[in-house]
Formats: sequence, structure tokens, C-alpha cells
Amino acid sequence: EAGVKLILMRCAGFNNVDLERAKGYGMTVTRVPSYSPEAVAEHAMALALTANRHTHKAYIKVRENNYSLNGLMGVNLYKKTAGIVGTGKIGAAMARICHGFGMKVIGYDMYPNKDLDFVEYVDLDTLLSQSDLISLHCPLMEETHHMINIDTIQKMKDGVILVNTSRGGLIKTDDLIQGIRENKFFAVGLDVYEEETDFVFEDMSERILQSSITQRLLSFPNVVMTSHQGFFTKEALTNIAETTLENAKAFMDGNELKNEVLS
Repeated sequence: EAGVKLILMRCAGFNNVDLERAKGYGMTVTRVPSYSPEAVAEHAMALALTANRHTHKAYIKVRENNYSLNGLMGVNLYKKTAGIVGTGKIGAAMARICHGFGMKVIGYDMYPNKDLDFVEYVDLDTLLSQSDLISLHCPLMEETHHMINIDTIQKMKDGVILVNTSRGGLIKTDDLIQGIRENKFFAVGLDVYEEETDFVFEDMSERILQSSITQRLLSFPNVVMTSHQGFFTKEALTNIAETTLENAKAFMDGNELKNEVLS
């Protein structure tokens, strides 16, 4: 009704767009499929390291002149197994980081990445059962919604480290909380979570949140959460702006849309 013909997504994910409805209205949808994959992968490893070595707690303790090591015990990543769920551009970058840490890297993806010659591809159940670190790097679709649930959690090693910088809906939060309470996880690092939609990027520090799921997660000593900032680097923001403008120009000029999202 307003004459909108083009929806420019400034992100890789497109689960927030009803593609069939957009097609019915004659709207074209484009996205930014890659914007410094290393930015998100580096943040994923930062979450893993922070949750594992408790650097966020150590920083606060030392600020208060508390040099005790109580509660700061971590585990080595060297020679452990990293399981990468989804080995697209971001997952591949995370795989390379883990490989650089001296980890054995296994992966699960419907379309194996031939450039990752050091990655052993396995089925999901094998990845869950063998990995010491599991990092999620797949899109949110009907098939992947709540892929981490009580059944898949029970297949994981005791003491596993779980990291999600992809989409919150990949994890069923209530089941994750149950797994944490049952001491399944050594540490959990989350940059995305199911509840974030209503307040992502907003300052909610002066408000009373009506839902307590996020606060329940934060109450656990082995959980680290950040505010969907994995993409937030200078290089990534530059790439996002440039690709978005290129998508708009290609549409206006009638050229091929390399980054069009098809229903």
C-alpha cells in the first residue's frame, strides 16, 4: 500500500521476513550474506574463553583487591575436540580459530566445506557426543529450531562448553536451563537468546523485565551472556553498509541481485 518494492536486510539471517508474503506483494528482499565472518567467530571464541576461564569474574575481583583464585578454575582447550555446527563462512572462521588453538575440529553440515581440509565431518549425534566445545553457526529455520533441546543435550559430554552466536531460537531455553541445573555444562556462552527480540540493542537497566528467562540464565555462575554484539566491529559495519548500498543500487539499476533472498 505504501509502494515499498525493496526490503534491504542489513544482516545475514532472514528469519524475521515472511518471504511468501513479501513475494505476494511484489517486494524484493536482499541481505548481507557475509560481513566479516571473523568478527562473529572471534566473539564466539571470546565467549568460550571468558566462560571457561572466568575472566569477567577475575576482572571484578582484582578491581576489589581480591586476588583469590576461588571459582576461577578452567580447562585447557589444547588437544580437546571442537564441534562446529554449520561450517559456512562464520563456522569456517571459528573452525580455523579452534584449529589454531591446537584443537581437533569436527563439523556437522549438510554441505561440507571443501576448504576445511583439517575438519572431520560427522553426523550430529557423533558431534554432540565427542565435542568438548560446541559452537553453533547455522541459520534459524524450521529444521534447526530448538535443535539444542533436552534430547540433544543428553547426548553431549558431561562438562561440555556450549557457545551460540548464531540465532537464539536454535536453543530451547528451558531445556538449556535444565541441563545447566543437572551440571551437564562446564560453561555456556550466549550472544543470542530466544528472549532478545523485544529488547535487543536497548538499554533496559531502569526497567523491570516482565519475563525472567534471561535473568534465570544470568543467575548461573557458569553462564556468560552478551548483547548480540558478535558482528559489532568497525570492519563488519563497513562491510554491512557497503553491501547494503550495493544491493540498493543493483535493484535501482535493474542489475542482477547477487544477494536476493528467494522464497
